[in-house]
Amino acid sequence: MELFDVYPLFPINIVKGKGCHVWDDKGTEYLDLYGGHAVISIGHCHPHYVEMMTAQLNRLGFYSNSVKNCLQVELAHRLGHTCGYDDYALFLINSGAEANENAMKLASFHTGRKRVLSLQKAFHGRTSLAVEVTDNPKIVAPVNDSNHVVFLPINDLEAWEKELRKGDVACCIIECIQGVGGIRMVTPEFMQGLRRLCDESGTVLICDEIQCGYGRSGKFFAHQHLGIRPDLITVAKGIGNGFPMGALLIAPQFEAVYGRLGTTFGGNHLACTAALAVLDVIESEKLIENAARVGDYLIQTISGLNLPHVKEVRGRGLMIGIELDEPYKEYRHRLLFDEHCFTGCSGTNTLRILPPLCLSMEEAGLFVEKLKNVLI
Repeated sequence: MELFDVYPLFPINIVKGKGCHVWDDKGTEYLDLYGGHAVISIGHCHPHYVEMMTAQLNRLGFYSNSVKNCLQVELAHRLGHTCGYDDYALFLINSGAEANENAMKLASFHTGRKRVLSLQKAFHGRTSLAVEVTDNPKIVAPVNDSNHVVFLPINDLEAWEKELRKGDVACCIIECIQGVGGIRMVTPEFMQGLRRLCDESGTVLICDEIQCGYGRSGKFFAHQHLGIRPDLITVAKGIGNGFPMGALLIAPQFEAVYGRLGTTFGGNHLACTAALAVLDVIESEKLIENAARVGDYLIQTISGLNLPHVKEVRGRGLMIGIELDEPYKEYRHRLLFDEHCFTGCSGTNTLRILPPLCLSMEEAGLFVEKLKNVLI
């Protein structure tokens, strides 16, 4: 049997990681400015994370959600306190797509409505409804195209108001910093206006914090820069530092009904241990503050260099887009194979920078030098 060939792959086999660095099977060291799609939050192979995961695996790896799991309760309390949502409830699943699926399902149960409003250039996942609210027709199969969704421009409150006034929208789903969409940021004015319109129309407001959340923006959640509180918040990626996990934070007005939501693997013992270890390190090493400080340095430094081909540097914290005046492909290739530095991309012209939140000033400066080497 062969692998189902759906990923364009670099011919590099990564076998080891530590902090913001990874090594291939030939011993070549790479600076990791992408963290596996923003998944690595506290750094590769953090010793506290490894110790906690090893200890838990030696006790119990998994048992079902038919019995009490005290680690879930501990995680709910810890996460609520750390992110400022003590009064919300927590539902644990396995991935970001699942988190968004369950958020929209819960919104539809709550409102009795079917329609969803999503941003142009949105990405929310590849499963059933999650892919339908993703603005990429190439990955939406006919069975997923159920006419539930309207895509609207970013920061155009008038366009959103026109749809919401129809009174039949179940929810609006928003990435406050669009990842795949090119590190495009929602404004406070738009988000506060949308919050008001959702309240007036009885519409659920969902913030997809899967990529931009968990400290990456320099606050725990990106929407906390915007002065609003969503009804539902979805998280994944950085929550488990590489262990598959997703979660949904649920406002008090939503009713919990037995059997309405469910999962086999979600919130298992290893996943909860991973999430607790991540919170330990985020707090003890002040990684959210570090993301804000190092991210500001990168954005200001790269913007101030007036490098050839750089049109704009966008983002918050350690979620940064470097838009070029021509396709990124050659420059990303040179960063990887000449400078030994992993970066991401979006669209055709934007380099996407999503390093672990522990990126140091020294490592940030090293990346700036590598970027200069490929652009000048």
